[in-house]
This record gives sequence, structure tokens and C-alpha cells, in this order.
Amino acid sequence: METRYPIYIPSKGRADACLTARFLAADKVPFSVVVEPQEADAYREAQGADRVLVLPFSNLGLGSIPARNWIWEHAAAAGAERHWVIDDNIRGLWRRWRARKIRCDAGAALRAVEDFTDRYENLAIAGLNYYMFSINKAKLPPYFLNAHVYSCMLIESRLPFRWRGRYNEDADLCLQVLSAGLCTVLVNAFLAWKITTMTMKGGNTQELYGGDGRLKMARSLERAWPYVVKTARRFGRPQHVVKASWRYFDTPLRLKPGVVLPTGTDERGLALVGIGEDALEQAQRLDFVTEEDTTHLQPKEKSE
Repeated sequence: METRYPIYIPSKGRADACLTARFLAADKVPFSVVVEPQEADAYREAQGADRVLVLPFSNLGLGSIPARNWIWEHAAAAGAERHWVIDDNIRGLWRRWRARKIRCDAGAALRAVEDFTDRYENLAIAGLNYYMFSINKAKLPPYFLNAHVYSCMLIESRLPFRWRGRYNEDADLCLQVLSAGLCTVLVNAFLAWKITTMTMKGGNTQELYGGDGRLKMARSLERAWPYVVKTARRFGRPQHVVKASWRYFDTPLRLKPGVVLPTGTDERGLALVGIGEDALEQAQRLDFVTEEDTTHLQPKEKSE
């Protein structure tokens, strides 16, 4: 299934390991990989020339911020009301169904988020929560309102804001939106399986996270939002913390005039399909699933 809005994947140093492009291509969802000039040929060889957009700059030392703002202008110039920006290290998309996580078609998942977003006149950014933050059998609402959206983001192209700074650009952009009285939505009904930061080669790992990069990241957001953000230590490392876990942002969603919410459950054409060993092996070859990824999902043996 094709999405309504264009999908952009900013990527660097991962021509041979752009995981997001792999699962989108496998699910036949159109996308563009946005790369710097010195890597254009390598990405064209890996993805096909028609899927590669080349930036007019390179190695600016500002992480992905310049590329993301270029994407924004590109989408706006093309007349796209919204645009997707998806990190290049995502293995695939999952449906959260009856408190369990099930691999699903990427086009269907993204189109469902688009349809939901288009119902509201003040929903500026929507996106998918992480697979790792959704625990099987735990109760979760279909979405979190006015929360931090990251990595797989659907952004309104006509917003007056832009990506800023060098670190924590997604948190900063969400804070810009929320402080202006608009809304964000982090979707739990569909999930993105993202590779843990700093565990994959390429990208901006060394450029941004090397040395005391984690502390710099947290401090930079605290300086930009001193009354909203503080720096603390979480998960054994410096981390920014938003006051009251974002709950002070309480603007409600507003339906567009004339929109009537559907009643009942809409499965959006999705159906459970059992997979055999051949399908599982194919998924593993595409890096959708590996034994290492699923180890934490296996039942633990009881101690004697």
C-alpha cells in the first residue's frame, strides 16, 4: 500500500546497511533516501538511482539537522501537506494487537497514521512509538497525546518551525510545536523496531555521541528549554528529562470541520496471516528478525 505523503530517509555511511530502505522496498512502499554527494553513487548502486536524492552540501558537522531541513523544504516545494522523516536504522513496523506485537505491512501502518492525523486541524506531528517500549501483555492506549515523537515522524510541512541545534533535534522540534499550542501524537497501535543508538556503524555515531556526547546532548536541550528540561542520569548515562514527563502540555485535539469519527473497530484491511519456516527465513535475511532480537521475548526458564 502506498502512503499519501512522501517518505524521506536521511542516511549517511550506511549505503550497504540502510535497514529502513530494506523493509520499505520489501513492502513495496515508495521512499527517497537523502544522502550527501560523496556517497551518492554507493547509495544509487544499493537502492537504485530513482530512490536517491542528493543534498547540495556535505560534512557540515551538524549531524542530520541540515539534511532534515532540506527535506522539509523539498516536501513543501513539492506541495506535500505533510511528509515522513524516518531514521535509516529501523528494521520494520509492527502492529500492537491485543497486547501483542505482530509484524505488519509498512504501507498499511503508515497510511493508518496518516488517516488519523488528517482528521485533526491542530495535530502537527505524529509518529510511531518504539517496539522496545511496548511490552507484551501490558496495557497501553492507542496513542499518547502531546508526547515526544522520534525517529519515524509525520510532520506538517507548512509549520513555521524547523530542525535546530546539533543534538536532541526531535525533542526540540516537539517542544517548539507544543509550546505554540499545537499537538503531537505518539502512536502505540503501530510500532517501529529501531536499532539501539550507537550500536550500528555509520550515521552520526562518532560525530555526535563520541566522548561526552551524551552529556552535551542533554545540556544543549536544557539550555534551549531551561524552564522545561533538566539534565539527569538515567539508564546509567546522562539524559535530558522533560518536566512532568510532558504532561504540562495539555492542548486537546480538534477535529477538522465536518469530520465524523467512525464507529466500531476498523482493521484497515489488515488480517492475521500465519507464516511458515520459509517466510521466517526470508524475514531473517531481510534483517526483520534475528535470533538475537527475539531472545528477550522467549520465556525464561524457572530456576530450580
